[in-house]
Amino acid sequence: MYAIIQTGGKQYKVSEGDVIFVEKLSAEADEMVTFDQIMAVGGDDSFKAGSPIVDGAKVTAKVLKNGKGKKITVFTYRPKKDSKRKLGHRQPYTKVQIESITA
Repeated sequence: MYAIIQTGGKQYKVSEGDVIFVEKLSAEADEMVTFDQIMAVGGDDSFKAGSPIVDGAKVTAKVLKNGKGKKITVFTYRPKKDSKRKLGHRQPYTKVQIESITA
């Protein structure tokens, strides 16, 4: 069984046991979180799409850890203007493991 969930402005296709990285959630490690914005649920021979979400469906997941991604460098340069700017950014994330999908 799989589901398409929406969190942090993005959509993810998940199955039970999957480990995914999502936008930072306000949950500590080893906590259980529930995603209730389920766009679609599919199984062996069945498929149920929501408009826009499936009523009564939810996905529960366990938070494994919170962290920051690799550092990226943002460099802005305007030629012939002597204008430069160098910034760094590390995007925060939450690593979750999908425990169960209920339709």
